Amino acid sequence: MLVILIEDQILDPHKVCQSCLLADKSGQPRWRQGQLRCGQAIRKFSEQQPDQYECMMGFRIAHIE
Repeated sequence: MLVILIEDQILDPHKVCQSCLLADKSGQPRWRQGQLRCGQAIRKFSEQQPDQYECMMGFRIAHIE
């Protein structure tokens, strides 16, 4: 599951991504084969952290299993 992290909040990507030109046709981030296609991976500080990405709009997206 993908979530957007903003300061002390966790948001559903659909609320943010639906207005993004890089989102897919359903308003979700472009997630394919375990990678965010509309952002870059952020280096993890520990193995316990979920995979995180920074999207082209500047939001931080985490992949939580």
